[in-house]
Amino acid sequence: MRLSIASDHAGFDQKQALVGYLAERGHEVADRGPADDGRVDYPDFAEKVARDVADGAADLGILVCGTGIGMAVAANKVDGIRAVNVVRPDFAALAREHNDANVLTLSGRFVSLEENEAIVDAFLSTAFGGGRHAGRVAKIHDLERKR
Repeated sequence: MRLSIASDHAGFDQKQALVGYLAERGHEVADRGPADDGRVDYPDFAEKVARDVADGAADLGILVCGTGIGMAVAANKVDGIRAVNVVRPDFAALAREHNDANVLTLSGRFVSLEENEAIVDAFLSTAFGGGRHAGRVAKIHDLERKR
């Protein structure tokens, strides 16, 4: 799977670890920054990953900041993105199955690396369920057109 990943300074250490974790599992990982843990603005990095996913350069995206909340807010401003901030593996699976979420945002400060790895595994291993959920996702897409 082609993945795009980025963080801000608060999520940098976990992002670095996740890049290796994902590459070891055979994924093609585009690290969109930052290159170190110096202070940066999370919207800049959320946009890079969101655009990779929206433009088809990546199948899915992963963003890490202090809570994951700011990254989700910023990424969701890009048309076609359904970013979800997740702190439990079962929520990650449901976000993919029910909402066809395409960007996962994680907390680098309040969730352990091991738990985030489990969340990422659930996100990447769950497919969109379609069926009754497809109409709901289409309605979400229609909201973008009303902007």
